[in-house]
Parts: sequence; structure tokens; C-alpha cells
Amino acid sequence: MIILVNLREKPYDLNDEDIAWVTETIAGMSLEEKIGQLFCLIGYSSDEQYLQDIALHYKAGGLMCRPMAAKETVRAVQTLQRHAKIPMLIAANLEKGGSGIVEEGTTIGSVMQVAATGDDEMAYKLGVVCGREGSAVGCNWSFAPIIDIDYNFRNPITNTRTFGSDPDRVRRMGIQYVKGVQENGVAASIKHFPGDGVDERDQHLVESINSLSCEEWDATYGTVYKACIDAGAMTVMVGHILQPAYSRKLNPTLADKDILPASLSYELVTKLLKEQLGFNGLVVTDASTMAGMMISMPRSQAVPQAIAAGCDMFLFSRSLEEDFGYMKKGIEDGVITEQRLNEAVTRILGLKAALQLHKKQAAGSLSPSLEAAMKVLGAEEHRQWAVECADKAVTIVKEEDGVLPIHPDKYKRVLFYDIESQQGYAYSARTGACEQFKELLIREGFEVDTFEAIPGTEGMLTSQSAVLGKYDLIVYVANMVTKSNQTVVRIEWKQPMGANVPTFMTSIPTIFISVENPYHLLDAPRVRTYINAYNSNDHVLQAVVDKLMGRSEFKGTSPVDAFCGMWDTRL
Repeated sequence: MIILVNLREKPYDLNDEDIAWVTETIAGMSLEEKIGQLFCLIGYSSDEQYLQDIALHYKAGGLMCRPMAAKETVRAVQTLQRHAKIPMLIAANLEKGGSGIVEEGTTIGSVMQVAATGDDEMAYKLGVVCGREGSAVGCNWSFAPIIDIDYNFRNPITNTRTFGSDPDRVRRMGIQYVKGVQENGVAASIKHFPGDGVDERDQHLVESINSLSCEEWDATYGTVYKACIDAGAMTVMVGHILQPAYSRKLNPTLADKDILPASLSYELVTKLLKEQLGFNGLVVTDASTMAGMMISMPRSQAVPQAIAAGCDMFLFSRSLEEDFGYMKKGIEDGVITEQRLNEAVTRILGLKAALQLHKKQAAGSLSPSLEAAMKVLGAEEHRQWAVECADKAVTIVKEEDGVLPIHPDKYKRVLFYDIESQQGYAYSARTGACEQFKELLIREGFEVDTFEAIPGTEGMLTSQSAVLGKYDLIVYVANMVTKSNQTVVRIEWKQPMGANVPTFMTSIPTIFISVENPYHLLDAPRVRTYINAYNSNDHVLQAVVDKLMGRSEFKGTSPVDAFCGMWDTRL
């Protein structure tokens, strides 16, 4: 049997004993057990029966945890690892900190917030916190760092989840995150290959396209991926993203209709990622529940095709029984060859061996302790790093002379405009940040009124005299964040007639603060004082207030073009 993976080389670096465990385990596995290892499923709770079924009936290779209370997460991991014959990979979206898996975890900040500090070490600290707090509750696989490049400000997914639009910064900080998280026993997964952020579509809803030429891709995304691979990144997550230039180059016979998203593409996963870039680790698909994976072909074909294309693990399922059946039939029909199946399982077990899961299982130390975990979650050092990140990141993009700093003696009466997204399904806004910010202003001694639109049409709108002469300062706080299934992140001004549009800024000093999306100047171009904070956690909100009050300097530098390429946004 020829296995196209070298377990002695990076990122596994296994010794003879570890390799023997891999080969002996595979030799003793049934077909059903091998199929089970190909799946990484999902968990939202510690439901005992569901988790037992995953470990015992489906024999899944891994499970991704959505954020829960630490007690729930620890119980879930304990149940899984207690019933699993082969130790399981436990994954989480550890993008912002330990809060990606447990509610009690630290939020260092959004990825773009880290980038705005201009400090590569902050990306390392982010990785360290994710590794420490993740491993404390039994997580051994981080679905991060995101090394997409935010080239298109209209992209509804990348945005503050990236290190920005400079490939060199993305490369440097991506490497540092990989180093920090993997030093703490958690495998990194660089994502979303071959790279999101070029177009403005959401792969949750449709295939997205990386339209760069091969030369452009090599100089940007390719350089970033190669650097993180060379730094030892253990896994790669493949997106439902087309890269037509490379697909055509690697297979000139492809018709346009046959160009597939990377998660289903032999050209992109096997030829480009594994062969050309030399990636020797584990490849996992992005969520298979996304529409972007199911547009090119029927799901019955897509499930085995993902593995046949070179992906080693299949993330989630729409119907457990049905998807397992599709995978098994794909093997029986030869879509997945025996060699490809064994290679995939070898990479999966190789990762588990590299993480020492087999030895922890044998020693009885695989499952976490809640008591021990609580000593790590939200540790004081981690909290201090979060404060540091907030202080260094808040960015003043535009400043009108003489407006800052603010103080109740200077601007006693404040008119407050809140613009806030509703809570979404994933990657969503933290609701209530606007109200929290208002309370911080009140504590500082300001008299703050929240703007209320008066219903009506022409001739019955809010009068100018109701604002002019009544308020000394206007403060906007926008808490709108990119989120799954929301394809546009733009301000929807209130009725009637855009009642809350900034129209008083030539008469009353006006400050616009975005605590999430950095591109709101597109919709409020002539605001003269504009601040990006990139995240809405408590530390960030306090840092913004401190800087407005003049107690702290603005230190952040924008990782993207906050002016959105428009001339009027600079006025």
C-alpha cells in the first residue's frame, strides 16, 4: 500500500513508536471505522445520547464544539473521549480567544483588531491564549488562523475576521498565531484555502471566487500559505471557493462548467496544495452544510468527491445517516480508492499521534478537569493582554481639529445615535454594545439623550431647532458585524427619509465610532471624526472612551483602506 504522506516529516515529526501506533491502528480498523474517521461532526451541548452515538455508532474522527459554558464543554469532551475507541480531535473556532469554545474564555479581540495594533507579538499572544484556554477544556484543534486577505471591502465574511489587506502582514501574523497555538498543544488550521476576500459573495450561500491570476495568487495568497506551511501549520481548511486560473493551469482540459470549488477540486487540493505547496498535513473541508458545496453537483456525489479530491476530513453533515451512506457508497463505487482512503486515515491518525492523543488516552489524561480548566480560563495574564490589544488597536481614521478630547465641561449635552445589528446565527454582533457605550458616557458625567425618529413625511420631520442649540456633541456608535447569510453589511438608515443620517455635522461636532465593521465611511463619508475599534468587547469600549477623553493616545493603524477607495470619504 502506497501512502502519499511522510509521518516523519513536518508537521507530524513522528518517531518510530508513534508511527507504529498509526500503522497498527489502521491495520486493525474495519471499513466502517475508517469511514467514521473521515468525519468531524458538530456539538452544541453535552447531550449524553447524541455524543455517545457520535463516538460509538458513527465512530467519528472528531467533533467541533460551538461555544458553551465551560461545564458543558468539559462534560461533552469527557463523554466523547470516554466512549471513543480512537481518541477524537476536538475542534473550535478559536479565532478571537478562548471564548471561541467556552463562554468563560478570554476574548483577546477580533483578528483585524490584533492587526491594527501593528504588533506581530500580539498575534502570537492571541495564539497562546487560544492554545492554553482551548486545551484546558479538551480542545486540540483550532480552526484558525484565518489567513484570508481582505481585498474587497464589500466581502460579507472576511472583514474583521482577517489580518487586513496587506499580504505581508497576514503572512507575519498568521505565522505567529500558528506558533502560539501549536506550542500549547493545539493544532492550527490555516483557512480558507485558496483564499477568501477577493469577491463579495458568501460561500455559505454560493460558491465564491478567487479571481486572481496564477502569478497574482502566487505573490499573495500563495506566499502566505507557503509561509504558514513552512512554519509547521498542522492542518488546512479548504473553502468552497473557486480559483479558476489555477484550476485551468493544472488541468487545461477543464470546461468552465467543470471548474469546482476547492473543497471538491483535485486540481486545487491535491495538485496545488499538497504537491506544489508541499503540504504534508491534514486537509479538512469547510462546513459541508454550506450551499457553496452543494451547487456544483448532487450531495450524493459531493460527499465522496471531497475525499477523492484530496480532503482528508469532511466537516459536519446535513443528515448523519445519509452522509455516512454517501461516503460508503463512494468507496464501494471506487470514487474514493483504497489508497486515497488509507492516505486520508493515515493523515488523521498522524495528527492525533503528533498531538500525543494516543499516549494521553493510555495514561488516562485525555479528558479535561473542570476545576483545572477554570484556573486557566480568563486568567489575569490573558485579561491584561486583552486590555493591551484594545489599547493598541483603536484607530482614529479621521479627526476634525478641536473636537477631541471630549469632556462634560466642554460638551455637556450629547445626542446619541445607536446603530446596531440584530443577533445572527454565527459570526454575529454582540448586541447591547451601543447601550453599554452610552452608559460609559453617562458615568463620565455627560447628559446623553438617545435619538428617536419621529414618524412622518415632508413637513412633519424633526425640526432643526429640536437639535441645534440643544446639544453640544453628537456621538454615533455603529455595532454592525459581518455574519453568515447576510450578504451586505451596510447601514440601513431609519425612516422617515434617513432620519438618523449625519446631517448636523457642519453645525455640531460629530464623532462616529464603529466597534465592528471598519468600512462605515462608505455610508457616512463626510463625517469629520471617525474611529474604528474592530470589536465590541468590554475592554475595547472602555479603551475608546479613554481615548475620547484624552486619557490615552490613539495608537492603532488601519489594516485596510477604511476610505473604501472613495474620494469623498476623505473629506
